[in-house]
Amino acid sequence: MAALDGMRILDMTQYEAGTSCTQSLAFLGADVVKVERPEVGDPGRGRARGAALDAEYFVNWNSNKRSVTLHLDTPAGREVLMKMVPNYDVFVENYGPGVVEKLDIGYDAMRDVHPEIIYVRIKGFGTSGPYADYKCMDMVAQAAAGAFSITGEPDGPPMRPGPTMGDAGTGVQAALAITAAWAQKQRTGEGQYVELSMQEAMTYYLRTAVSRTGFGTEPTPRIGNGDNPFVSLYPCRGNGPNDYVFIMAVNPRMWAAVCRTIGQPGLLADERFDTAAKRRTNSAALRGEIETWTRSQSKQAAMTALAQAGVCASQVYETNDLFTDPHLLARDFVQTVHHAQHGDVRLLRWPARMSKSHVTMKGAPLLGEHTDEVLAEDLGLSQADIDGLRAGGALGSEAR
Repeated sequence: MAALDGMRILDMTQYEAGTSCTQSLAFLGADVVKVERPEVGDPGRGRARGAALDAEYFVNWNSNKRSVTLHLDTPAGREVLMKMVPNYDVFVENYGPGVVEKLDIGYDAMRDVHPEIIYVRIKGFGTSGPYADYKCMDMVAQAAAGAFSITGEPDGPPMRPGPTMGDAGTGVQAALAITAAWAQKQRTGEGQYVELSMQEAMTYYLRTAVSRTGFGTEPTPRIGNGDNPFVSLYPCRGNGPNDYVFIMAVNPRMWAAVCRTIGQPGLLADERFDTAAKRRTNSAALRGEIETWTRSQSKQAAMTALAQAGVCASQVYETNDLFTDPHLLARDFVQTVHHAQHGDVRLLRWPARMSKSHVTMKGAPLLGEHTDEVLAEDLGLSQADIDGLRAGGALGSEAR
Protein backbone atom coordinates (compact mmCIF):
# COMPACT_ATOMS: atom_id res chain seq x y z
CA MET A 1 0.00 0.00 0.00
CA ALA A 2 1.00 3.63 -0.37
CA ALA A 3 2.22 5.29 2.84
CA LEU A 4 -0.61 7.86 2.93
CA ASP A 5 -3.31 5.59 1.54
CA GLY A 6 -6.58 6.80 3.07
CA MET A 7 -5.60 10.45 3.49
CA ARG A 8 -7.87 12.71 1.45
CA ILE A 9 -7.01 16.32 0.67
CA LEU A 10 -9.10 19.17 -0.68
CA ASP A 11 -6.55 21.25 -2.56
CA MET A 12 -7.50 24.89 -3.16
CA THR A 13 -4.04 26.00 -4.17
CA GLN A 14 -2.45 27.90 -7.02
CA TYR A 15 0.95 28.45 -8.59
CA GLU A 16 3.59 26.62 -6.52
CA ALA A 17 3.69 27.03 -2.73
CA GLY A 18 0.42 25.19 -2.20
CA THR A 19 0.63 22.91 -5.22
CA SER A 20 4.07 21.61 -4.20
CA CYS A 21 2.64 20.77 -0.78
CA THR A 22 -0.28 18.77 -2.10
CA GLN A 23 1.75 17.13 -4.88
CA SER A 24 4.30 15.82 -2.40
CA LEU A 25 1.48 14.24 -0.41
CA ALA A 26 -0.04 12.80 -3.58
CA PHE A 27 3.35 11.21 -4.38
CA LEU A 28 3.10 9.50 -0.98
CA GLY A 29 -0.35 8.12 -1.75
CA ALA A 30 -2.85 10.75 -0.58
CA ASP A 31 -5.97 11.32 -2.70
CA VAL A 32 -5.68 14.97 -3.72
CA VAL A 33 -8.70 16.71 -5.24
CA LYS A 34 -7.81 20.10 -6.65
CA VAL A 35 -10.66 22.65 -6.56
CA GLU A 36 -10.32 25.23 -9.35
CA ARG A 37 -12.18 28.14 -10.78
CA PRO A 38 -14.15 27.16 -13.92
CA GLU A 39 -12.86 28.22 -17.34
CA VAL A 40 -9.60 29.61 -15.87
CA GLY A 41 -8.38 27.21 -13.19
CA ASP A 42 -5.12 27.53 -11.34
CA PRO A 43 -3.31 30.51 -12.92
CA GLY A 44 -0.29 28.22 -13.19
CA ARG A 45 -2.06 26.47 -16.06
CA GLY A 46 -1.51 29.61 -18.13
CA ARG A 47 -5.17 29.85 -19.13
CA ALA A 48 -5.51 33.20 -17.39
CA ARG A 49 -3.08 34.45 -20.05
CA GLY A 50 -5.05 32.89 -22.86
CA ALA A 51 -2.87 29.79 -23.37
CA ALA A 52 -4.60 26.91 -25.14
CA LEU A 53 -2.54 24.19 -23.47
CA ASP A 54 -1.70 23.67 -19.84
CA ALA A 55 1.76 25.09 -19.24
CA GLU A 56 4.74 22.81 -18.65
CA TYR A 57 5.02 24.60 -15.28
CA PHE A 58 1.57 23.34 -14.25
CA VAL A 59 2.24 19.83 -15.53
CA ASN A 60 5.38 19.64 -13.37
CA TRP A 61 3.64 20.66 -10.14
CA ASN A 62 0.30 18.86 -10.37
CA SER A 63 1.00 15.19 -11.07
CA ASN A 64 -1.17 12.60 -9.30
CA LYS A 65 -4.10 14.93 -8.59
CA ARG A 66 -7.74 15.09 -9.63
CA SER A 67 -9.38 18.36 -10.72
CA VAL A 68 -12.86 19.64 -9.85
CA THR A 69 -14.26 23.00 -10.96
CA LEU A 70 -16.54 25.01 -8.66
CA HIS A 71 -17.84 28.57 -8.80
CA LEU A 72 -17.10 29.29 -5.15
CA ASP A 73 -18.30 32.88 -5.48
CA THR A 74 -21.84 31.60 -6.06
CA PRO A 75 -24.02 30.23 -3.24
CA ALA A 76 -24.55 26.97 -5.14
CA GLY A 77 -20.85 26.41 -5.74
CA ARG A 78 -19.95 27.16 -2.12
CA GLU A 79 -22.69 24.80 -0.95
CA VAL A 80 -21.22 21.96 -3.02
CA LEU A 81 -17.77 22.58 -1.52
CA MET A 82 -19.08 22.61 2.05
CA LYS A 83 -20.95 19.35 1.42
CA MET A 84 -17.69 17.82 0.14
CA VAL A 85 -15.63 18.91 3.17
CA PRO A 86 -16.68 16.10 5.60
CA ASN A 87 -15.26 13.54 3.14
CA TYR A 88 -11.71 14.91 3.54
CA ASP A 89 -9.02 14.91 6.21
CA VAL A 90 -7.21 18.03 5.04
CA PHE A 91 -8.00 21.35 3.36
CA VAL A 92 -5.09 23.39 1.92
CA GLU A 93 -5.18 26.92 0.51
CA ASN A 94 -2.56 29.49 -0.48
CA TYR A 95 -4.68 32.26 -1.98
CA GLY A 96 -3.89 35.92 -1.42
CA PRO A 97 -4.85 37.78 1.75
CA GLY A 98 -8.62 38.04 2.25
CA VAL A 99 -9.76 35.59 -0.46
CA VAL A 100 -10.83 32.79 1.86
CA GLU A 101 -12.56 35.27 4.13
CA LYS A 102 -14.47 36.77 1.20
CA LEU A 103 -15.66 33.31 0.14
CA ASP A 104 -16.61 32.45 3.75
CA ILE A 105 -14.70 29.16 3.72
CA GLY A 106 -12.38 29.85 6.63
CA TYR A 107 -11.38 27.45 9.40
CA ASP A 108 -14.41 28.19 11.58
CA ALA A 109 -16.85 27.63 8.71
CA MET A 110 -15.26 24.30 7.77
CA ARG A 111 -14.92 23.17 11.38
CA ASP A 112 -18.66 23.69 11.81
CA VAL A 113 -19.36 21.03 9.17
CA HIS A 114 -16.29 18.85 9.89
CA PRO A 115 -14.83 19.30 13.40
CA GLU A 116 -11.88 16.96 12.66
CA ILE A 117 -10.64 18.88 9.59
CA ILE A 118 -6.92 19.70 9.33
CA TYR A 119 -7.07 23.20 7.86
CA VAL A 120 -3.84 24.49 6.29
CA ARG A 121 -3.01 28.03 5.18
CA ILE A 122 0.18 29.08 3.39
CA LYS A 123 0.64 32.85 3.36
CA GLY A 124 3.50 35.11 2.43
CA PHE A 125 3.82 36.64 5.89
CA GLY A 126 1.30 34.66 7.91
CA THR A 127 -2.11 35.86 9.05
CA SER A 128 -0.93 38.07 11.92
CA GLY A 129 1.63 40.84 12.32
CA PRO A 130 2.09 44.14 10.45
CA TYR A 131 2.85 42.44 7.09
CA ALA A 132 -0.10 40.03 7.14
CA ASP A 133 -1.95 41.83 4.34
CA TYR A 134 1.09 42.12 2.07
CA LYS A 135 1.01 40.10 -1.14
CA CYS A 136 3.86 37.67 -1.63
CA MET A 137 5.36 35.29 -4.16
CA ASP A 138 8.47 33.15 -4.12
CA MET A 139 11.19 35.73 -4.66
CA VAL A 140 9.50 38.23 -2.34
CA ALA A 141 9.67 35.60 0.41
CA GLN A 142 13.32 34.94 -0.40
CA ALA A 143 14.16 38.64 -0.28
CA ALA A 144 12.28 38.96 3.03
CA ALA A 145 14.17 36.01 4.53
CA GLY A 146 17.67 37.20 3.57
CA ALA A 147 18.42 34.88 0.65
CA PHE A 148 19.12 37.73 -1.80
CA SER A 149 21.58 39.35 0.61
CA ILE A 150 23.91 36.33 0.65
CA THR A 151 23.71 35.61 -3.10
CA GLY A 152 26.07 37.29 -5.59
CA GLU A 153 29.63 38.55 -5.71
CA PRO A 154 31.06 40.41 -2.68
CA ASP A 155 31.46 43.67 -4.60
CA GLY A 156 28.19 43.34 -6.54
CA PRO A 157 24.53 43.90 -5.72
CA PRO A 158 22.31 41.32 -4.01
CA MET A 159 21.18 38.70 -6.51
CA ARG A 160 18.02 36.72 -7.11
CA PRO A 161 18.62 33.03 -6.25
CA GLY A 162 17.87 30.40 -8.88
CA PRO A 163 15.77 27.77 -7.06
CA THR A 164 12.18 28.59 -6.07
CA MET A 165 12.65 27.63 -2.44
CA GLY A 166 10.26 30.29 -1.18
CA ASP A 167 7.39 28.41 -2.79
CA ALA A 168 8.40 24.75 -2.99
CA GLY A 169 10.46 24.90 0.20
CA THR A 170 7.45 26.23 2.10
CA GLY A 171 5.21 23.66 0.43
CA VAL A 172 7.30 20.72 1.59
CA GLN A 173 7.36 22.10 5.14
CA ALA A 174 3.56 22.36 4.98
CA ALA A 175 3.38 18.75 3.79
CA LEU A 176 5.50 17.67 6.77
CA ALA A 177 3.21 19.59 9.14
CA ILE A 178 0.14 17.97 7.55
CA THR A 179 1.62 14.49 7.92
CA ALA A 180 2.40 15.22 11.58
CA ALA A 181 -1.12 16.60 12.16
CA TRP A 182 -2.64 13.53 10.51
CA ALA A 183 -0.52 11.23 12.70
CA GLN A 184 -1.64 13.17 15.75
CA LYS A 185 -5.24 12.89 14.61
CA GLN A 186 -4.91 9.09 14.57
CA ARG A 187 -4.20 9.26 18.33
CA THR A 188 -6.55 12.05 19.41
CA GLY A 189 -9.30 12.10 16.80
CA GLU A 190 -8.88 15.87 16.59
CA GLY A 191 -8.10 18.07 13.62
CA GLN A 192 -6.25 21.37 13.86
CA TYR A 193 -5.35 24.65 12.21
CA VAL A 194 -1.93 24.82 10.51
CA GLU A 195 -0.37 28.03 9.20
CA LEU A 196 2.92 28.67 7.40
CA SER A 197 4.53 31.99 6.58
CA MET A 198 6.69 31.80 3.47
CA GLN A 199 9.09 34.35 4.96
CA GLU A 200 9.52 32.24 8.08
CA ALA A 201 9.75 28.97 6.15
CA MET A 202 12.55 30.37 3.98
CA THR A 203 14.67 31.19 7.02
CA TYR A 204 15.03 27.46 7.68
CA TYR A 205 17.13 27.16 4.51
CA LEU A 206 19.32 30.04 5.68
CA ARG A 207 20.26 28.63 9.08
CA THR A 208 23.87 28.05 8.05
CA ALA A 209 24.12 31.65 6.86
CA VAL A 210 22.32 32.86 10.00
CA SER A 211 24.88 30.97 12.08
CA ARG A 212 27.44 33.52 10.89
CA THR A 213 25.60 36.56 12.27
CA GLY A 214 26.94 36.48 15.84
CA PHE A 215 23.42 35.54 16.97
CA GLY A 216 21.85 38.35 15.02
CA THR A 217 24.37 41.13 15.58
CA GLU A 218 25.87 41.49 12.09
CA PRO A 219 24.95 40.57 8.48
CA THR A 220 26.32 37.53 6.71
CA PRO A 221 28.48 38.75 3.78
CA ARG A 222 28.14 37.65 0.17
CA ILE A 223 31.03 35.44 -0.94
CA GLY A 224 30.04 34.63 -4.53
CA ASN A 225 32.11 31.69 -5.74
CA GLY A 226 34.60 32.40 -2.95
CA ASP A 227 38.36 32.92 -2.90
CA ASN A 228 39.21 29.45 -1.59
CA PRO A 229 40.80 27.49 -4.46
CA PHE A 230 39.61 24.23 -2.88
CA VAL A 231 35.95 25.27 -2.74
CA SER A 232 35.41 26.87 -6.10
CA LEU A 233 34.28 26.70 -9.71
CA TYR A 234 36.79 26.02 -12.48
CA PRO A 235 36.27 26.56 -16.22
CA CYS A 236 36.44 23.50 -18.45
CA ARG A 237 36.93 22.80 -22.13
CA GLY A 238 34.11 24.07 -24.34
CA ASN A 239 33.82 27.66 -23.10
CA GLY A 240 30.03 27.37 -22.82
CA PRO A 241 28.20 29.39 -20.15
CA ASN A 242 28.01 26.31 -17.89
CA ASP A 243 31.20 24.50 -18.84
CA TYR A 244 32.49 24.43 -15.28
CA VAL A 245 33.32 21.91 -12.61
CA PHE A 246 32.82 22.65 -8.91
CA ILE A 247 35.56 21.31 -6.65
CA MET A 248 35.17 20.97 -2.89
CA ALA A 249 38.41 19.49 -1.52
CA VAL A 250 37.80 19.99 2.18
CA ASN A 251 40.59 17.97 3.82
CA PRO A 252 44.29 17.11 3.26
CA ARG A 253 43.44 13.74 1.69
CA MET A 254 41.29 15.46 -0.94
CA TRP A 255 43.96 18.12 -1.55
CA ALA A 256 46.45 15.36 -2.26
CA ALA A 257 43.93 13.62 -4.54
CA VAL A 258 43.47 16.84 -6.52
CA CYS A 259 47.22 17.13 -7.04
CA ARG A 260 47.50 13.56 -8.28
CA THR A 261 44.41 13.84 -10.51
CA ILE A 262 45.64 16.96 -12.29
CA GLY A 263 49.04 15.31 -12.84
CA GLN A 264 50.90 17.58 -10.42
CA PRO A 265 51.90 15.42 -7.41
CA GLY A 266 54.90 17.70 -6.96
CA LEU A 267 52.58 20.42 -5.65
CA LEU A 268 52.37 18.48 -2.40
CA ALA A 269 56.04 19.22 -1.72
CA ASP A 270 56.04 22.71 -3.26
CA GLU A 271 57.01 25.11 -0.47
CA ARG A 272 54.35 27.56 -1.69
CA PHE A 273 51.62 25.06 -0.88
CA ASP A 274 52.96 22.76 1.86
CA THR A 275 50.71 24.19 4.59
CA ALA A 276 47.09 25.29 4.61
CA ALA A 277 48.13 28.85 5.46
CA LYS A 278 50.58 28.98 2.52
CA ARG A 279 47.98 27.55 0.16
CA ARG A 280 45.66 30.37 1.20
CA THR A 281 48.38 33.00 0.77
CA ASN A 282 49.32 31.64 -2.68
CA SER A 283 45.78 30.81 -3.75
CA ALA A 284 46.05 32.61 -7.10
CA ALA A 285 49.06 30.51 -8.14
CA LEU A 286 47.40 27.33 -6.93
CA ARG A 287 44.19 28.18 -8.73
CA GLY A 288 46.21 28.64 -11.90
CA GLU A 289 47.70 25.16 -11.61
CA ILE A 290 44.27 23.57 -11.17
CA GLU A 291 42.67 25.65 -13.92
CA THR A 292 45.33 24.65 -16.46
CA TRP A 293 44.13 21.08 -16.01
CA THR A 294 40.38 21.75 -15.91
CA ARG A 295 40.55 23.78 -19.13
CA SER A 296 41.95 20.71 -20.85
CA GLN A 297 39.00 18.57 -19.74
CA SER A 298 35.31 18.49 -20.50
CA LYS A 299 33.27 19.23 -17.38
CA GLN A 300 32.01 15.65 -17.28
CA ALA A 301 35.53 14.20 -17.62
CA ALA A 302 36.81 16.53 -14.90
CA MET A 303 33.99 15.53 -12.56
CA THR A 304 34.51 11.83 -13.20
CA ALA A 305 38.28 11.96 -12.64
CA LEU A 306 38.03 13.98 -9.44
CA ALA A 307 35.09 12.06 -7.99
CA GLN A 308 36.69 8.69 -8.67
CA ALA A 309 39.81 9.96 -6.87
CA GLY A 310 37.70 10.67 -3.78
CA VAL A 311 37.25 14.42 -4.23
CA CYS A 312 33.84 16.07 -3.79
CA ALA A 313 33.19 17.47 -7.26
CA SER A 314 30.43 17.92 -9.83
CA GLN A 315 30.07 19.31 -13.27
CA VAL A 316 27.67 22.24 -13.50
CA TYR A 317 24.58 20.55 -14.87
CA GLU A 318 22.18 22.49 -17.03
CA THR A 319 18.56 21.79 -16.12
CA ASN A 320 17.94 19.76 -19.27
CA ASP A 321 21.02 17.62 -18.47
CA LEU A 322 19.00 16.04 -15.67
CA PHE A 323 16.87 14.19 -18.23
CA THR A 324 19.89 12.49 -19.84
CA ASP A 325 22.20 12.05 -16.85
CA PRO A 326 23.24 8.36 -16.80
CA HIS A 327 23.14 8.24 -13.01
CA LEU A 328 19.59 9.59 -12.73
CA LEU A 329 18.47 7.34 -15.58
CA ALA A 330 19.99 4.31 -13.89
CA ARG A 331 18.06 5.18 -10.73
CA ASP A 332 14.82 5.54 -12.71
CA PHE A 333 14.48 9.14 -11.51
CA VAL A 334 13.26 10.34 -14.91
CA GLN A 335 9.73 9.09 -15.56
CA THR A 336 7.77 9.04 -18.82
CA VAL A 337 4.19 10.01 -18.02
CA HIS A 338 1.20 10.43 -20.32
CA HIS A 339 -0.58 13.79 -20.34
CA ALA A 340 -3.90 14.24 -22.12
CA GLN A 341 -2.72 17.34 -24.02
CA HIS A 342 1.04 16.96 -24.30
CA GLY A 343 1.20 13.21 -24.86
CA ASP A 344 4.11 11.30 -23.33
CA VAL A 345 6.33 13.68 -21.37
CA ARG A 346 9.38 13.23 -19.18
CA LEU A 347 9.09 14.34 -15.57
CA LEU A 348 11.27 14.01 -12.48
CA ARG A 349 9.92 11.72 -9.79
CA TRP A 350 9.52 12.28 -6.05
CA PRO A 351 12.97 11.85 -4.46
CA ALA A 352 12.04 9.79 -1.37
CA ARG A 353 12.25 6.04 -1.93
CA MET A 354 10.29 3.87 0.50
CA SER A 355 10.58 0.11 0.49
CA LYS A 356 7.00 -0.43 1.70
CA SER A 357 5.26 2.34 -0.23
CA HIS A 358 4.90 2.71 -3.98
CA VAL A 359 2.84 5.23 -5.95
CA THR A 360 2.78 5.27 -9.76
CA MET A 361 3.36 8.72 -11.23
CA LYS A 362 0.41 10.09 -13.21
CA GLY A 363 -0.02 13.09 -15.47
CA ALA A 364 -1.47 16.36 -14.19
CA PRO A 365 -5.25 16.62 -14.62
CA LEU A 366 -7.04 18.73 -17.19
CA LEU A 367 -9.18 21.52 -15.79
CA GLY A 368 -12.29 19.97 -14.25
CA GLU A 369 -11.39 16.52 -15.55
CA HIS A 370 -12.72 14.73 -12.48
CA THR A 371 -15.65 16.95 -11.48
CA ASP A 372 -18.35 14.42 -12.27
CA GLU A 373 -16.36 11.50 -10.87
CA VAL A 374 -15.60 13.17 -7.54
CA LEU A 375 -19.09 14.57 -6.98
CA ALA A 376 -20.57 11.14 -7.63
CA GLU A 377 -18.11 9.58 -5.16
CA ASP A 378 -18.32 12.18 -2.41
CA LEU A 379 -21.95 13.24 -2.55
CA GLY A 380 -23.62 10.26 -4.21
CA LEU A 381 -24.99 12.47 -6.98
CA SER A 382 -26.42 11.03 -10.16
CA GLN A 383 -25.33 12.32 -13.55
CA ALA A 384 -28.66 14.13 -13.79
CA ASP A 385 -27.93 15.85 -10.46
CA ILE A 386 -24.48 16.88 -11.63
CA ASP A 387 -25.81 18.15 -14.96
CA GLY A 388 -28.36 20.18 -13.04
CA LEU A 389 -25.63 21.80 -10.92
CA ARG A 390 -23.68 22.55 -14.07
CA ALA A 391 -26.70 24.11 -15.75
CA GLY A 392 -27.26 26.22 -12.65
CA GLY A 393 -23.73 27.66 -12.82
CA ALA A 394 -22.22 25.94 -9.77
CA LEU A 395 -19.62 23.91 -11.65
CA GLY A 396 -18.69 25.77 -14.79
CA SER A 397 -18.78 24.32 -18.28
CA GLU A 398 -15.99 21.71 -17.95
CA ALA A 399 -17.84 18.40 -18.28
CA ARG A 400 -15.56 15.36 -18.15
